Amino acid sequence: MTALSLFLILLLLLNLADANFFEASQAFLKSAFGGRRYAYLYVTISRCALITGMAIAALIAFRAGLINIGGEGQLVIGGFVAAFVSIYSGVTGVAGIILAILGAMIGGGLWAVLAGLMKLKLGVPILVGTLLLNYPARYITSYFVSHPLRDVSSGMPQTHLLDKSLWFPLIEGTRLDIGFMFILIVYAFVLVYSHRTVPGYHAKMTGHSIEFAATSGINIFNTTLKTLAFSGAIAGLVGAIAVLGIHHRFTDGMLVQPLYAWTGIVAALLINLVPWAVLPAGFFFAALTSGASGMERTADVPKEIAIIIQGIIILFV
Repeated sequence: MTALSLFLILLLLLNLADANFFEASQAFLKSAFGGRRYAYLYVTISRCALITGMAIAALIAFRAGLINIGGEGQLVIGGFVAAFVSIYSGVTGVAGIILAILGAMIGGGLWAVLAGLMKLKLGVPILVGTLLLNYPARYITSYFVSHPLRDVSSGMPQTHLLDKSLWFPLIEGTRLDIGFMFILIVYAFVLVYSHRTVPGYHAKMTGHSIEFAATSGINIFNTTLKTLAFSGAIAGLVGAIAVLGIHHRFTDGMLVQPLYAWTGIVAALLINLVPWAVLPAGFFFAALTSGASGMERTADVPKEIAIIIQGIIILFV
């Protein structure tokens, strides 16, 4: 799909919404990149970190031929575990942050591995297994934050607020926390993993042809579980970043409603699973979402236009 095609479709959508193109464009750019002291840009970068993280999680699995569309469940489990560990472990400060992140990554990784075991032991396709596991992840965490772990005084289905020593610190002079730095580290690691490591090569070969990989001596069982664990761990990390850096607690639905996981899958598909391109793709979709929200506030253009654009991109891809 060319940029011109996307632009023409956007013009058509704005016309259908009876919106002024220049007013809508100005609102889009301001909400995505402007604001007082670039406040909206920081929001876009923060959202970019979450979308890019989920795109990386999808890309890792997809390149190995594992259609992991359970990122939403792994994300939710990771965020919940991060909040649970932060509140009930009693560990604060940097040690508490590290413990929460590790717990989130382990939780997300194990949730993805469960789908792998369903495939290898029971013959359940990865696509079906990962998709179905999204639902128990959502409902189990919803139960806990609505009943035994609920902060009753808040009046909402959510955990208690995390101790302030566990909040990600802000970068000096900005409203941006350090969460995006973890995604940059993961991004760099994935580039090395994909092109310079034996496990990355095995995963790629398995994705090209599982029969060829097995004939070449690659252990399909181990490669499948390791790849899914890696993918799920990254999704869990994204959940921890959202909890420790943005929300400072776990609220029912907070990681589902923004569609981070599904937008990440779209971003990974858009770049045809090319690792280096995942970061710009994540930023593109983050800006699209932020800008669409601004158009709705200022130019009375429905923010659902951003979702329509994402759907159109999938169709073209």
